[in-house]
Order: sequence, then C-alpha cells, then structure tokens
Amino acid sequence: RIFEPKAGAPPLPLTLHGTNFQIRVWDALLRIPPGALATYGDVAAAVGAPRAARAVGAAIGRNPVSWLVPCHRVILANGYLHNYEWGLARKAALIGWEAARGEERRSAAA
Repeated sequence: RIFEPKAGAPPLPLTLHGTNFQIRVWDALLRIPPGALATYGDVAAAVGAPRAARAVGAAIGRNPVSWLVPCHRVILANGYLHNYEWGLARKAALIGWEAARGEERRSAAA
C-alpha cells in the first residue's frame, strides 16, 4: 500500500504526535502526489504560514515516519535537495523512482 497504492484504496491510517504546526506540515506532505515536488515555501503556504519556510523545515526534520510521510518530496526553492534523514543520495533515488513510476503509469494509460 505504501509503494504501490491502488486507485481508490483507503488511506493508511496514521496517528502522529507533534505540535499543531508539525501535524499540519505532515498532513501537507501527505498531499504531495508521488512524483511531484514542493518547496519548503510551498508547504508553508499550504499550511497557512507563507513566511514560515524555516519552521516547515524544522517540522519536516521532526517527522517520525519519513518512509510514510513523504518528506523526500520537499526541495529548496532553487531546486536543490536539502537534508534528508537517510542522506541526499537516498532522497534523490526516491524522487527518481517516483518520477519513473509516474512515467510508467502515464505510458500504460496512453
């Protein structure tokens, strides 16, 4: 269900503990589709705090389940990768894998 979600499948239930702001940030991360990227500023705007990109970064850094709440989809405004619990090489690999899976799905649908 995590790596091959089926269309219409119910979401995986998660119970996370954090501040209200952290929970809002983690919820926003769950709304970034696989294969898509967002900046820290994009996430800040999505949670109603457009000037809080650094606070978003701090909340992302406190994500207790980064394999379920996809913090790897967040990049710097200049397009560079920045900080990831398991290293930038793994972050790049996850982004590439999701992008390739998106291409496969689009090709299969055509």
